[in-house]
Amino acid sequence: MKKELHIFFTCLMFYTRIPCLKNITHNPDYLNKATRYFPFIGWIVGSISFFAFYISSLFLSTETAVILAIIASVLTTGAFHEDGFADVCDGFGGGWTKEKILMIMKDSAIGAYGAIGLVLLFLLKFKLLGESVLVFERNDLLQLFLLFVTAHSLSRLAAISIIFTHEYSRQDASSKSKPIAKQFTWKEVFGAFFFGLLPLLFFGYFNILLLWLIVPIFITRYFLARYFQKWIDGYTGDCLGATQQVCEAVFYLSFLVLWKFI
Repeated sequence: MKKELHIFFTCLMFYTRIPCLKNITHNPDYLNKATRYFPFIGWIVGSISFFAFYISSLFLSTETAVILAIIASVLTTGAFHEDGFADVCDGFGGGWTKEKILMIMKDSAIGAYGAIGLVLLFLLKFKLLGESVLVFERNDLLQLFLLFVTAHSLSRLAAISIIFTHEYSRQDASSKSKPIAKQFTWKEVFGAFFFGLLPLLFFGYFNILLLWLIVPIFITRYFLARYFQKWIDGYTGDCLGATQQVCEAVFYLSFLVLWKFI
């Protein structure tokens, strides 16, 4: 049990800015195992984002509350996944060979493709999330809460599942995601899918059709992983971050489309 707590806090420390216990270390072995809790981090980030939305919506407009909810999620993760999305936009937008793409993504400076990509991404998430929260009434707080949590957990499951099916692209240790790419066991696979799918099952309790939301998420994941494989023979940490961000937006979009048939 103590070891599992260390693994969980390692995951929390690596993927968020939430303060952790001082005795938690950057143990590569724990970081390998921490992948099992990555979708659970989505529970935490989604919960914080929801409460930021709900509390601010009591005093401010829905649009402002949605912006504050997005800001809360960015602050919680330290823009970890958004940074990966921007790097992927720069790398794949400006590079035409594997070496060039990886070199651009490794550069900490943001380019035109990354800046434009982030602007469009935040606009899309603002619009989609804003329309999604309007679907629920004031007495549907549990469903609204599950909307936030499911979006973050399912998108993280889609991202982390790439390491179970594809090879890490870089040959050196220059990426911050290198430790999680070394190895995994059935515990990591089971844990990731358990924590990734559980919120969706609760969400589907209110309407079974909501379970279909997993389909567009994993279709998106499939084509993104295929695209990464084609150009860089695998994935990097930035690719995982980009996958999470794109799948989160696809979740809100798919929810709105599906809701029209419910």
